[in-house]
Amino acid sequence: MPDRLLPLLTAAPQTGDALGQALGVGRVTVNTLARRLQESGVPVEVSRAGYALAPGTPAPQFVRAGGPLGAALRYRGTVTSTQDEARAWADEAPGGAPHGAVVVAERQTAGRGRRGRAWDTTHGTLVFSVLLRQGASGAPLTLPELALLPLAAGVATARAAGTGRLKWPNDLLTEDGRKLAGILLEADLRGEEARRAVLGIGINVSAAPPEAAHLREFRPDLTRAALLSGLLRELHTWLTAPAAEILAAWRAHNLTLGRAVRVQTPAGLLEGLATDLDPQGSLLVQTAGGLRTISAGDVQLVGTLDGPAP
Repeated sequence: MPDRLLPLLTAAPQTGDALGQALGVGRVTVNTLARRLQESGVPVEVSRAGYALAPGTPAPQFVRAGGPLGAALRYRGTVTSTQDEARAWADEAPGGAPHGAVVVAERQTAGRGRRGRAWDTTHGTLVFSVLLRQGASGAPLTLPELALLPLAAGVATARAAGTGRLKWPNDLLTEDGRKLAGILLEADLRGEEARRAVLGIGINVSAAPPEAAHLREFRPDLTRAALLSGLLRELHTWLTAPAAEILAAWRAHNLTLGRAVRVQTPAGLLEGLATDLDPQGSLLVQTAGGLRTISAGDVQLVGTLDGPAP
């Protein structure tokens, strides 16, 4: 029942009588529905003037799709994780969520980042997941396409944010190394193809954990709805771009290449100089024992971040 009220809410207050008339209920019931939405995590503002959503809330009525991305969008207050919600939506009968479906939420009780880390969210964060059922050609995603998706998403995030630099493979940082955003890709593999993939992105918009940063430090007027709209457009462009263009754009936004790095890989820890990306998007690291190709790992930038990489 509270979900019936949500699509009617705007940034301007509406009276309980007006909303009740639209829903066919009394104003007391409208107040109850509004309170339930608040309890679920939706930022409903209740005042003498009526009921409204907080400005910039990334609900469907305020978000523009980027091609097929976001054409189907579910906005939730509290979920375990948007990744789980997107996957469950994909499995719904009869056909499940379409390619490009988006789940965005205010709070996650079990949000996760790479390697199972917790993914904290607050009302100052934009967190969402995109269901990907196909690659650029319309065919199922291939393994090479999957490998480039986090880099393409990083480019899209940097461009939509209008600030920040990319740390391989999945973080957007400030110039001084504070985290602005993170990216998580999970795929259901079937041989050399992916039955589907779920791309999750979390961005600090107006609040951040200690030692991190948020975008309003650099763009004070930015809203989560505007950011999501812009990011969906950028994702539509970059998730279907040729590999060479993705790699070139990632290099242009990077904060990794030319720097000393410490990389935790499945095979252990290695240190060296990050020199480039290979055609598959793997990180090339020059170590004391030779050039190493890193396809998966956690990268720590070593030394000062006072200026751009050489």
